[in-house]
Amino acid sequence: MTPRWRLGVDLGGTKIEIAALDRDGTIRLRRRTPTPRDDYPSTVAAIAALVGAAEHELGGRGTVGVGIPGTLSALTGRVKNANSTWLNHRPLREDLQAALGREVRIQNDANCLAVSEAADGAGAGADVVFAAILGTGVGAGIAVHGRPLSGANGIAGEWGHVPLPAPRDDERPGPRCWCGRTGCIETWLSGPALATDHLRASGEPLDAAALAARAAAGEPAALASLERWLGRLARGLAMVIDVLDPDVVVLGGGLSNIETVYASLPARLRPLVFSDDLRTRLVRSAHGDSSGVRGAAWLWGEAPSD
Repeated sequence: MTPRWRLGVDLGGTKIEIAALDRDGTIRLRRRTPTPRDDYPSTVAAIAALVGAAEHELGGRGTVGVGIPGTLSALTGRVKNANSTWLNHRPLREDLQAALGREVRIQNDANCLAVSEAADGAGAGADVVFAAILGTGVGAGIAVHGRPLSGANGIAGEWGHVPLPAPRDDERPGPRCWCGRTGCIETWLSGPALATDHLRASGEPLDAAALAARAAAGEPAALASLERWLGRLARGLAMVIDVLDPDVVVLGGGLSNIETVYASLPARLRPLVFSDDLRTRLVRSAHGDSSGVRGAAWLWGEAPSD
């Protein structure tokens, strides 16, 4: 019998990845190609080529789910709010469906992370999972009973583009964001934001990974920058817990690998959350950088028939 496959595509700013999941959710194929930045037609063609090559190798067709760094407008059906700005205002779903000859499901990449971790990852078995991506940008998604929550406007979980809660005097009005606003959570909690904050405070250029390593070694300036970042992360997540009250908060992206987050953040959250008992679990994504592409595949609850 020919295998049945779920194909997931993670459309990122620098790479496009495809993975094929079997009936049990095991990845049986995984391939990557560079993203044709600022070239929409070539981006569509690259996704279609990845799907075609994967199905040729697998020997059968599959369903296709795509995670994107934005969402689809309920008004126009076109991409909006994507930090890969060449996708904005484009009919991506329609163009992919025409190229592939089948229905394509599209979701925000952070929603895909949430779905993946809710299906069989760090949030498995939880009713409500909030998943945040802390990387080059900041995004978040929500899964309820294992399915993505998009919301009436298609923006559920757009945590990165709300203002940092309870800003201090030296945090006002905040850095300008690519979205046109100032003080967005993304401008404080992303990897580049952490590096910029450290440069502003110390005069030393360090990327987020190097800064985290120096903080782990006890360097005072790096420790101070990491402390400021953790305090802002706690304020941002406390707001989410107050509004959504999720069972689990899952962290993904490069900054989710900073070990001190899991050791110190719960104590920082408790006095900020409007509850006498904090039961929300804070965990690292179980599937790491596979979560987005796995979640895109899981947008189809059932594998296809031949």
